[in-house]
Amino acid sequence: MKVQIGIIGAMEPEVNAIIGALTEHAEETVSGVTIHTGIIEGKRVAVAKCGIGKVFAAICAEIMILKYSPDLLINTGVGGALASGITTGDIVIASDLCQHDMDTSAIGDPKGLVSGINMIYFESDSRANEILLNAAKSLGLNARLGRIASGDKFIASKEDKERIISDFSADACEMEGCAIAQTAFVNGVPFAVVRAISDSADGEATMDYPTFLPIAARNSTNLTLALIKAW
Repeated sequence: MKVQIGIIGAMEPEVNAIIGALTEHAEETVSGVTIHTGIIEGKRVAVAKCGIGKVFAAICAEIMILKYSPDLLINTGVGGALASGITTGDIVIASDLCQHDMDTSAIGDPKGLVSGINMIYFESDSRANEILLNAAKSLGLNARLGRIASGDKFIASKEDKERIISDFSADACEMEGCAIAQTAFVNGVPFAVVRAISDSADGEATMDYPTFLPIAARNSTNLTLALIKAW
């Protein structure tokens, strides 16, 4: 089945409302990933919860691309704030993404370099980003374009936060986006990544996260639905 838009979130709060908006709802499970398909705002879409971390995210993205051939792949969810001036509930729309835990610098490579394709930063779709920024303004959300750094670690210390800022000048961090971006890139599929800020990615992160997760997930969901409508 061909879809116009594929949507991936790591956790149920990031995708449940989108799945609930589907009409003509159907589902199938492939390699342990349940893909929900249907119609939203007149577009045929596929939605999946991938699970937390880069491997689950890449598996889900590859399944969605190979089985449903989306014209656009969206990764929606929550993340931690890195840059100053970003607070809980704000939105970071990825201009590009990197992997902060990809590191072969011991053999002379730049930090973050993905060997084989020799890239550090994966650029997202400019049209999708423009729609997302306009939608955020319409929804009254504080949003910015910025770099998102992904890695298989929940960032909750000042030291890790400062390292990622120093190495990559990233605005936000999370655990799936660049894996989806890399998968989309190697398959030639345009992509967008939306992160609503749930925590400060420092010593307060473990306290912030449970409190602000529902608010941040709602913001990222509303913005994703607005993108579907405008696409």
